[in-house]
Amino acid sequence: MKVSTWGHIYQLAFMPNIFPVNCYLIEEEACLTLIDTALPTSHKKIKEVARKIGKPITHIVLTHAHSDHVGSLDALKDTITKVEVSISERDEQLLRGNRELQAGEPNLKIRGGVPKNIRTKPDRTLREGDRIGSLEVLATPGHTPGSISLIDTRTDAVIVGDAFQVRGGFSVSGTLRWTFPAPALATWNKKEAIQSAKKIQTIHPSMIAAGHGKMVDSPAKLLDQSIEDAIRRTYK
Repeated sequence: MKVSTWGHIYQLAFMPNIFPVNCYLIEEEACLTLIDTALPTSHKKIKEVARKIGKPITHIVLTHAHSDHVGSLDALKDTITKVEVSISERDEQLLRGNRELQAGEPNLKIRGGVPKNIRTKPDRTLREGDRIGSLEVLATPGHTPGSISLIDTRTDAVIVGDAFQVRGGFSVSGTLRWTFPAPALATWNKKEAIQSAKKIQTIHPSMIAAGHGKMVDSPAKLLDQSIEDAIRRTYK
């Protein structure tokens, strides 16, 4: 595991040189919020980093319900007292292993590793505009129907889950990169993903923190290029 920092954001990258899977600890005045939980074996390292920071994890927020983002959820919920687990209202269904589409959703297959045996039930379901400490929820569907991103309102850094990938080339979710194809192959709706990418773009993020790859400072040019590329490939 590799730990990188950007202000009060800690990126924990598991298998960074092979198949990087990230989760994030966001430091608040008296506590930590964990965004995503990485792999089933990641929980000990997550708690170790929190101990070194010296603050308790009081919230776990899931950007979406794919297995590489919820892997350590049960182990963390079982061992951390008084931790609140949150996920979008829509992806709560996926967290229960239910891939069925809801009324009005495009008839596209939900892809990726949807968990089958998660015991943890969320304490809270999220909608756009909800707050968790300094973080504000932004609905960014596309990779999954209920994917969300989190805006750090102190800095305008955005933790995007898999709305973008950085490993293999900075790309909108669904844009295939053969050097790291997994996020694209696991994307539900490419057109929705482009709209969500544009939504993130309008925030003018100071930094992008994705589920796969390094944190990207001052990403404006890369955002523009990746959205143009996604539009060209999707609507050609």
